[in-house]
Amino acid sequence: MGKNRLGELEEIVLLTVAILHGKAYGMAIVTEMEQRLERRISIGSLQIVLRRLEKKGYLISELGEATKIRGGKRKRFFTLTNYGKDSLEETKDQRMRMWEAIPKTLFGN
Repeated sequence: MGKNRLGELEEIVLLTVAILHGKAYGMAIVTEMEQRLERRISIGSLQIVLRRLEKKGYLISELGEATKIRGGKRKRFFTLTNYGKDSLEETKDQRMRMWEAIPKTLFGN
């Protein structure tokens, strides 16, 4: 992979976008992360990370249709790029190699 390494929050955001596959917009991402991780994240913090990931080429975004429920405001949907997918795979592989290197006796296996 390139020079850009994923930080913890970046990795979690990318994983959440992948989980939501096609339905990943701000509040949906926040809700999914909070439910799965039992940890709070502000929409402002998320927006900063989403823009950074998009700028780095991990994500792309597009505006959805305007709805009356949202007062005509459109949702911005995020999708993983191939680079984002590859980066997640590489990060997973690196973590698995580290886990596999831990002596089995450490965790009582």
